[in-house]
Amino acid sequence: MPKVTFHHAGTRASVLQVNAGANLMRAAVHDSVPGIVGECGGQAMCATCHVYVREPYLEALGSIGEDEDEMLDCTVTPRDQVRSRLACQITVGPGVTDIEVDVPESQV
Repeated sequence: MPKVTFHHAGTRASVLQVNAGANLMRAAVHDSVPGIVGECGGQAMCATCHVYVREPYLEALGSIGEDEDEMLDCTVTPRDQVRSRLACQITVGPGVTDIEVDVPESQV
């Protein structure tokens, strides 16, 4: 079962075991991970599930789609051109069995 680690400010982290095929936003909202809102329900239309993917995990992710790229320009916290992604657009499973992300201090 894939493992997702959501790092929060300081030393706190939320570690989830997630079913393959799930996206990070839905898993985070289901388990009440602080800092992940997901207002649009995973449609890449709100940027309230913005995360910073940790460097070792970037290569395993697919490229950013046009909708995601556009929404990343609307995040409350500054966009990192390399690490910023929307959690609703990251699916765990083959190729992404473990991932660690940093949760911004604010989404709205």
